[in-house]
Amino acid sequence: MFPSQIRYRSRSLDRTWPAVLAVALGIFALMTSELLPVGLLTPVGSDLAVSDGTAGLMLTAPGLVAAASAPVVTVVAAGVDRRVLLAALIGVMAAANLVCAAAPHFAVLLAARLAIGVSIGGFWAIAGGLAVRLVPAEHVPLATSIVFGGVSTASLVGVPAGTLIGDLGGWRAAFAAVGVLGLAALAALLVLVPPLPSRGALSFRELPGLLRRNTGVRVGVIITFLLITGHFAAYTFVRPVPREAAGVDDDALIGGLLMAYGAAGIAGNFVAGSRLAAHLRGTLAAICTGLAAVTALFALLGTAPVTAPVTASALLVAWGLVYGGVSVSLQTWMLKAARDASEAASSLFVAAFNLSIALGALVGGATVDGLAATDVLWVAGSLALVAAATVATFRTPL
Repeated sequence: MFPSQIRYRSRSLDRTWPAVLAVALGIFALMTSELLPVGLLTPVGSDLAVSDGTAGLMLTAPGLVAAASAPVVTVVAAGVDRRVLLAALIGVMAAANLVCAAAPHFAVLLAARLAIGVSIGGFWAIAGGLAVRLVPAEHVPLATSIVFGGVSTASLVGVPAGTLIGDLGGWRAAFAAVGVLGLAALAALLVLVPPLPSRGALSFRELPGLLRRNTGVRVGVIITFLLITGHFAAYTFVRPVPREAAGVDDDALIGGLLMAYGAAGIAGNFVAGSRLAAHLRGTLAAICTGLAAVTALFALLGTAPVTAPVTASALLVAWGLVYGGVSVSLQTWMLKAARDASEAASSLFVAAFNLSIALGALVGGATVDGLAATDVLWVAGSLALVAAATVATFRTPL
């Protein structure tokens, strides 16, 4: 390679990594927006006169819309430049959060959350496979980990910061802050991401066709459904569970535990990402088994007298560490299973992921309202165990 070519490639790489970071910021803003109600269920429910289970619809509603919008946006906007599309979707998210901040009734807030669902589904479906277009092939695993680091960082910084803002200035201030974050992500996308012309049309018939003929994609969707439904059945109520089951009733302590959970999640994201190229199946199996073990131990040990607060705190951090690798592992599974149909596979993954968030929040709400807070932990553990068995059973090479 000539020196001029080396210099050109270096300048090219210098431009691509800021673009990767801009996409990661967009994912961070979206996931913070989606998960923000986790830390605000109690104050929102109290202020707008709805139960914790009903307030959980703030997660269920956008999850359902995101599940539908992922394939719809991918197909309908197949000819739109990807940078323009991502910017438009993040702009909708920012505006919708500002509406949430001013909502006079729960119905208005829920309607705004539906718009957020459109942004989440469409943005993630496109952004999930962008690393292959932004960086050279040898840097794709790291770039994908950085993009999905936005998911874990949302748990570390976004949700705890939103919870803190909500505690200090009210839940409306928390939604307004996420709206401003969305505007910052919009600016970053427009300035740092290069034009990304569409690579061709995609029809609605291709999506179920890919699901039918590609066993790897089909198994990836099943694993996603099991893991994410179980996780969000429990995680949606991560604030009431420590309070009711473990006696952790200090809001500041719960906020600190959520930050520790997120920090562990970021570590888990990059640990998993570093192993995926060589050990995808083993890494995903370990994650499934770890989630089953942690939630079961939480239910068994985190509620024991005297030791409950300490044990529950340690297990919550372990939960974050294991779950941190879920998104990047599942996305990598789908991309490897459908190398020539990355956006179609990503849209199916995002649809399954967000449908599972909605279903998990719904199942968790019904469990909390009808049974006990700790029962959601058993739901999560059981589904994670079935996911581990599914990974072990699938033998077709990716």
